[in-house]
Amino acid sequence: MEPQRLNHPGRLRSVHRQVPRAATLRTVFALILREMSTTYGRSPGGYLWAVAEPAVGIALMVWLFSIGFRSPPLGSNFAIFYATGLLPFFFFLMIANKVQTAIQFSKQLLAYPRVTFMDALLARFGLAVLTNAMVSYLLFLMILGLYDTRTVLDLGAVLNGYAMAATFGFGVGVLNSLLTAQSPLWGNIWGVISRPLFIVSGAIILPEAIPEPYRGWLEWNPLVHVTGEVRRGFYYSYTADYVSPVFVYGTALLLTAVSLLFLRSYHRDLLER
Repeated sequence: MEPQRLNHPGRLRSVHRQVPRAATLRTVFALILREMSTTYGRSPGGYLWAVAEPAVGIALMVWLFSIGFRSPPLGSNFAIFYATGLLPFFFFLMIANKVQTAIQFSKQLLAYPRVTFMDALLARFGLAVLTNAMVSYLLFLMILGLYDTRTVLDLGAVLNGYAMAATFGFGVGVLNSLLTAQSPLWGNIWGVISRPLFIVSGAIILPEAIPEPYRGWLEWNPLVHVTGEVRRGFYYSYTADYVSPVFVYGTALLLTAVSLLFLRSYHRDLLER
């Protein structure tokens, strides 16, 4: 008979075995509820305003651009043309900005071993996707109900475009989270850069209208592919041959992987600064 193996009385079990390192759905869901209560639940109508505020702002921009131009580059309706460019762009931007501040927002909770920085990132990402997807859905529903847009909806292309915006927004947000932790000045720089970014993202001007070589340079911007894919989902005659989902997903994956690698190694040190 083999002698029984006895655990050494002085040996301590690894903390990594006691505490799961991967993000769990329960933790992420709890963080989402916390953010919903702290961000939207402190005032009456907070949840309604969370949808109404960006919806009214985007609707105002669509209306202003409709007045400023005589005819849309695609189709015959101004509102749907600018909405198909502005809504996916702001979908990306809201996600990137939310993910950027996720670690700082949950800084105190990260002291608990069961809460990881990945939980904080995924919680803010999930809530941003749900909130801004609802905004886009309501605005598109309103425009399609009020106007005869003469568009033919390809839901697959639209969802793919929004998935591209979400993954790229997550990648940019994680990168900005890392850079902001290294230097708070980067948050201000990103705020300045992101404001006019929609001008070079195909939101108001089609890439086909821009002469070479500038058009080729513009196509290095992943957001141009996002807006092109969403527009292809509304305009059946718009081919958008320049759109490359592989380029967008690949760029998003690269940004996410590199940023998470550094955050995993140094996020504790960054939080103590």
